[in-house]
Amino acid sequence: MQDYQDFAQTERFREQSLAVAFVKWQYFDRVYDDLEKAYRIGTIFPDLNKPFTGRRCVS
Repeated sequence: MQDYQDFAQTERFREQSLAVAFVKWQYFDRVYDDLEKAYRIGTIFPDLNKPFTGRRCVS
């Protein structure tokens, strides 16, 4: 079995980026008026409120 260091040093992986993220441009449009609610939700921006439902984010 090939160990990790040999695997990471191969030419194929040496030129690759570890990761590239795409983050959609976000505008500072609306904020929650109720800061207690925002604190419980975890964001002051309603557009970023995407509760985890176990499947997909809700819009």
